[in-house]
Amino acid sequence: MLQIDRLTRRFGEVVAVDGVSFEVGDGQLVGFVGGNGAGKTTTMRMIMGVLAPSAGEVRWNDAPVTALDRREFGYMPEERGLYPKQPVLEQVAYLAQLHGVSARDARERGLELLDRFGLAGRAKDKLESLSLGNQQRVQIITAVIARPRMLVLDEPFSGLDPGAVDDMVGLLREFTAGGTPVLFSSHQLDLVERLCDRIVILANGRVVANGIADELRRSGPIRHRLVTGGDVGWVRDLGWLEVIDVAGNTAVIQLAAEADTDRLLAESMRRGSVRELAEIVPSVADIYREVTS
Repeated sequence: MLQIDRLTRRFGEVVAVDGVSFEVGDGQLVGFVGGNGAGKTTTMRMIMGVLAPSAGEVRWNDAPVTALDRREFGYMPEERGLYPKQPVLEQVAYLAQLHGVSARDARERGLELLDRFGLAGRAKDKLESLSLGNQQRVQIITAVIARPRMLVLDEPFSGLDPGAVDDMVGLLREFTAGGTPVLFSSHQLDLVERLCDRIVILANGRVVANGIADELRRSGPIRHRLVTGGDVGWVRDLGWLEVIDVAGNTAVIQLAAEADTDRLLAESMRRGSVRELAEIVPSVADIYREVTS
């Protein structure tokens, strides 16, 4: 388990990360979400020891993380760091050996992963000859080839086509199924919502939301869509609910309590026919806009 405890980083007078705390449990896939400059990359760099924290602590299995622990972490930085003029398999195997993988195993694993990502035929090509999307695939391979005990991935899905995204998702699922914690950042909120066990949202260097996606979606106000057989403007006269929007026979309303749903249904049926009364469950994108605005 990775534990982030009140992590803070200052650059002069600027506080880039301000008391950030969260956990990535064994076998969990945690999405790290925030706008540009929110502090995601700086936090990840502190986790990996690239930057020293100004305050707070990174712990691994309830103990302060060490350089030896980090040797077993897989890291994909925001700024890609591969060698453009070096053959693909040669550098993949080399980077695996830096993590303690034998030369033979490094080559075998490299070929296996290149084949999985459709790059087996490019193993001897220089990296610079690959498209940007395929270079991204190679970067992913270097992060996972040593079978890390923890994965920290900064925008791993950036630049990938749908097929490569599916391959990447399958690979991450294999790691989490084996108990490996995975933390990744992304601006693709629909993907985060679909994949993640937990979501951590950052704004201005602080955690503004942290929880299971379904819990976050249901933590806000209770809203419903009401569709009737005629004009529904009469909902504005009901003092026990808040009207968000009315258009013809459709209204979006906010209730003070779930029990008011039956009350609204009874009132609507008294006034005519009811075609729909349904709870509106916000998406992760909706939650993001709400907590970061």
